[in-house]
Amino acid sequence: MTHEILDHIVAGRRHAEAGSTHRTNQNPATGDTVSVAPLDSISAASAAVDAAAKAFPAWSETPVGDRIQFLFKYKNILEAHVDELAEIVVEEHGKTRAEAIGSVRRGIDCIEHACAAPVLMMGRTLPQIAVSSSFCRTEDEGGVGIDSSVDRLPLGVCVGITPFNFPVMVPMWMWPMAIACGNTFVLKPSEKDPASAVRATELAQEAGLPPGVLNLVHGGPDVVNHLLEHDQVDAVSFVGSTRAGAAIYAKGAAHGKRVQCMCGAKNYSIVMPDANRGAAIDGVLGSTFGNTGQRCLAGSVLVCVGDSADWLVPGLVEAARGITVGPGCQAGTHMGPMQDRESLDRVMEYIGIGESDGAELLLDGRETQRPDSGFFVGPSIFDRVTPSMRIAQEEIFGPVLSIMRASTLDEGVSMVNTSEYGNMSVIFSDSGHAVRRFERTVQAGMLGVNVGVPAPMAAFPFSGWKNSFFGDLHTNGEDGARFFTKARVTVRRWI
Repeated sequence: MTHEILDHIVAGRRHAEAGSTHRTNQNPATGDTVSVAPLDSISAASAAVDAAAKAFPAWSETPVGDRIQFLFKYKNILEAHVDELAEIVVEEHGKTRAEAIGSVRRGIDCIEHACAAPVLMMGRTLPQIAVSSSFCRTEDEGGVGIDSSVDRLPLGVCVGITPFNFPVMVPMWMWPMAIACGNTFVLKPSEKDPASAVRATELAQEAGLPPGVLNLVHGGPDVVNHLLEHDQVDAVSFVGSTRAGAAIYAKGAAHGKRVQCMCGAKNYSIVMPDANRGAAIDGVLGSTFGNTGQRCLAGSVLVCVGDSADWLVPGLVEAARGITVGPGCQAGTHMGPMQDRESLDRVMEYIGIGESDGAELLLDGRETQRPDSGFFVGPSIFDRVTPSMRIAQEEIFGPVLSIMRASTLDEGVSMVNTSEYGNMSVIFSDSGHAVRRFERTVQAGMLGVNVGVPAPMAAFPFSGWKNSFFGDLHTNGEDGARFFTKARVTVRRWI
């Protein structure tokens, strides 16, 4: 079957421009072609920015209460299309059906949060902040009062560059809040699985958004660089690898853009001897192998404190052996495939690296029973990992767990803090003292207590630290509204 090259969406309409190079995307469970994405359609990117710039003046002057009415409508439309979007995600990404539905619903949470823009954009006023004694002095007041206020205003044209691992949810971290705050938007979804983002954008047009408020353009590095250099782009939001994020942050800032980059991670879970055993095993298992390990909140390193390893390690191996690997659309599947061949090859390589570095391979995902076609690998568990090993330092982005041993909590936290990343860290313990010490000493932006994946709801920021984030304001929460607005201070004196 021949697949047509995906269209862009510019000014509310499909925009056909193939460019000269393309990426053919496969269903990761079968290897069948599901889409063909253009990679270097520079003029399409320019058309999208031009459409957004043209729409900005009228949209930014639209009252915020009117702007969010489109998002209320869009939320209702999404609610009716959850299953449809989830099916596309399963087909092009490989998530299980439950994971796909969950990711779409978390995107809807972001729509709901963006509908609070009238509150999040509120400014502040301080009357009578000072008295001017020069000119027009009045006998009864001793001078003319001065009032000051700060207002939050839209920026202009904003760009979102999103990853393959959550193709519906992550774009909704960005554009709903951006347009609610009065900006216009150009979305550049991952070239690896863009079909679900296209469909979600089409549904946004059904909500009645004016032409040019939300646009979508496909592409690879050439398109990204063009957007970063475009003089009509005011802000860029990115989610992806640390290497790409560092480059995008540097280039975007050099071209005068406001930039936020949510990047890679190497997340640690600490389990204390007094932890609830069932909760710890389930929490670590879900954190490590959920979404086939392809998420920036995956708990890929486990630190067993004291004698917790005696029950935790065999419990995890036994539970991981029970994970059924298969197509995400198939009932009974616990873990789907890697997203593409390159991702599978990377995981296979890291399993070999762990063996070469001397870690003890307790469970080998290469030997797991799995379908013959597609990009499947089973759960892998390494024990006796040391901080200097590559599997402990580098983001694998797959279903590989590295287990370390520590005598004390402080030693375990020290292991966490040696990482160049700081996205999240969790602790499993029933001790308030241990939890409090963990919270005060660990260096990560998102923490979990007896929670395997401390993914914040949309009302809170996605708050990575260190090389997991570049910028000043995070996505979601109040940070999201602040990132997509600029402050203006007014000083008033009435003569």
